[in-house]
Amino acid sequence: MLLPALYEVKMLNNIFDAHAHYDDMWFDEDRDNLLSLMPQNGVSCIVNASVDIATAHTAIGYAEQYPFMYACAGIHPENLEGLAENYIEQLAELYKHPRVVAIGEIGLDYHWDIPRELQNRVFEEQLQLANDLGAPVVIHDREAHGDTMELLRKYRPKGLMHCFSGSVEMLKEIMKLGMYISLGGTVTFKNARVPVEVAAAVPIDRLLLETDAPYLSPVPHRGKRNDSTNIAYTAQRIAEIHGMDAQELIDITTENAKRMYGIE
Repeated sequence: MLLPALYEVKMLNNIFDAHAHYDDMWFDEDRDNLLSLMPQNGVSCIVNASVDIATAHTAIGYAEQYPFMYACAGIHPENLEGLAENYIEQLAELYKHPRVVAIGEIGLDYHWDIPRELQNRVFEEQLQLANDLGAPVVIHDREAHGDTMELLRKYRPKGLMHCFSGSVEMLKEIMKLGMYISLGGTVTFKNARVPVEVAAAVPIDRLLLETDAPYLSPVPHRGKRNDSTNIAYTAQRIAEIHGMDAQELIDITTENAKRMYGIE
């Protein structure tokens, strides 16, 4: 059960949102105003993930406009329709941009009826690209734990399992590969048994925090549009689990994120 203090979250600083989607239409009405206020609301860094070539260009645009933002370039498993034959070459070119810090988000999603053979091929090709570039990856894994782990063991990339949804046992396998995980608002949900178990088990030096904004808002904002300032609620919940101060957790996870993404 959540502690009442969670609803009275104190102002935290140095927040690093390891994974967001500010290109989403939910932000169309007030995106610029919202992002411009992030630094004064305690947010020091945001990595905006992409789902295809077009959103990678958009993310780069945000990173050029806002000095605290960075971008990822990758093809999401839900965005494979009409994929260009030279998409790998396009991603490699995008990664040359100084504000692009990872190949992502990439991975497998078996929740939707998308050909699994195609998903696996595109995921594998992007893992190979990341290894060739020496780039970290940002992994999407939804209801595809077995096949995801098989390819991660094969390619052994550096990088992040974003919005980690696996078990403690899977977490241990991810840690053996030297990767990081990020947790978001689900750890605050009322019946979040497995996310809480994972939050308790993850080594703090391998943990990142994220929103997946505009999705997965933490309690008490569940069901509403998410944004990077809400990481304060997630951080407070995880800090409670570990018996530590929320600002201390924020500072550690921010350093973890900078290290993983190669951000100075």
